[in-house]
Amino acid sequence: MQDSQPQPSRRRFFAGAATVGAAAAAVVALPHVAAPDATAVAEPVPAPPERGGGYRLSAHVQQYYKTTQL
Repeated sequence: MQDSQPQPSRRRFFAGAATVGAAAAAVVALPHVAAPDATAVAEPVPAPPERGGGYRLSAHVQQYYKTTQL
């Protein structure tokens, strides 16, 4: 009678194929993860106003205002 279980080499093949497939999926997904750009420097944050308030017309706010114009 033949043994009903698959041969160990076949198990090893499918385990290796699954590992390679998972590694390939990780390689495809990882380049889409953006690393912080070292050349992009954030604007220095000024000290808050002494008498309250705190609204500043910064560059990103001005850019937003430009996008809302019709």
